[in-house]
Amino acid sequence: GQTSDISDIGLDLSISPDPPTTGPAAVIIQLTDEASQPLAGAKVELEGNMSHAGMTPVFSQAEEVEPGQYEAPLEFTMGGDWFILVKVTLPDGRQLERQVDVPGVETR
Repeated sequence: GQTSDISDIGLDLSISPDPPTTGPAAVIIQLTDEASQPLAGAKVELEGNMSHAGMTPVFSQAEEVEPGQYEAPLEFTMGGDWFILVKVTLPDGRQLERQVDVPGVETR
């Protein structure tokens, strides 16, 4: 499949705790279709990276907890500026990838 940003798909990401701190976190992704309806049945993977080189990325697979809402655990291994690559395979096989910046993860 081709990976691109499909502009008519809505993606909203939130992190708990907010603001994020080092250690385990829950990442919640809301997906909506062209009509702003929940987009169910997608496969959602996360890759967490720090914005500086030399950091090992962290990976997670999201589970659909209700139609269009996906939740994944993610471990922020150190404080600083992070970004999360959200990789989505839609039920029709199309793929999209979006980067969400997570600045200032605080050390507990």
